[in-house]
Amino acid sequence: MLDDLFANQIYPIVYAYIDGKEKFSFVPEYCTDGMNKFLESRKGDHRTNAVKTINELKSGKIFYITCIDEPQKLELLYRKYKTSHYCVYQTDLYTKTQWLEIMPLHVSKARAIKQLQSRLKCEKLVVFGDGKNDIDMFELADEGYAVQNAHEDLKKIATSVIPANDEDGVAKWLDKNFIMG
Repeated sequence: MLDDLFANQIYPIVYAYIDGKEKFSFVPEYCTDGMNKFLESRKGDHRTNAVKTINELKSGKIFYITCIDEPQKLELLYRKYKTSHYCVYQTDLYTKTQWLEIMPLHVSKARAIKQLQSRLKCEKLVVFGDGKNDIDMFELADEGYAVQNAHEDLKKIATSVIPANDEDGVAKWLDKNFIMG
């Protein structure tokens, strides 16, 4: 898949376990403006792994690929991979850039939550989100709260809309509704 992305002049941010540590790798000289905005928001993250060549993006055990580029380039790849992989194609709420997220087919927030719910024997599931990649999680939950600045598709299926994340909406909801017992 990476070779196909490279052939289409897409040079993604690749998340992988390298030498037992989670890293996100990218080639600085191939970063788009959108990638640079994302990377700026992650300054100081110990997972940051700038590499020199595109072949180094293939290192480690890859579990997630983020492509941030022009919609016309990414949409074709989304259509190509959406049946064989779990893909999210959306405009990022914060940078207003187009993203294509690619993961193994059976990997999603909802699947991870199902596993945790089973292990922890949770009776009720309350979730929070802002993007289209949260939709499957909301569909699974007993209650789903979208922040005010969330994607409109997520707001439509939310139990309620709470203040935006930059207004501490989730923290305020938890403070009001979560009782330590």
